[in-house]
Amino acid sequence: MFYHNRKFHPLRIGLWVILGIVAAAAFALVLGLVVMLLWNWLMPQLFGLSVIGYWQAWGLVLLSHILFKGGLHHTGHDDKDTYHHRNEWREKFRQRFEDAEHDPQ
Repeated sequence: MFYHNRKFHPLRIGLWVILGIVAAAAFALVLGLVVMLLWNWLMPQLFGLSVIGYWQAWGLVLLSHILFKGGLHHTGHDDKDTYHHRNEWREKFRQRFEDAEHDPQ
């Protein structure tokens, strides 16, 4: 087969896919290692917690993702309604805080 557009050659696309998978795996390995090292450096001395292993560190990464990002199905962007609702909540909280600050009891 003759490809006129060498930019989208199938072998080149395949190479980029393989490189992407390798990069993602390397990032995952490093992330787990960094969490494990940080935990084992800080938590036992600060709070008297036990030392953890690599897979326990990955469990912490997964748990924090679920708790702080709202589940496993995060698309990477917020829709306008969610963004608007979040700003409304912040504004209500800010207003209550200011009212409580100015209202002597």
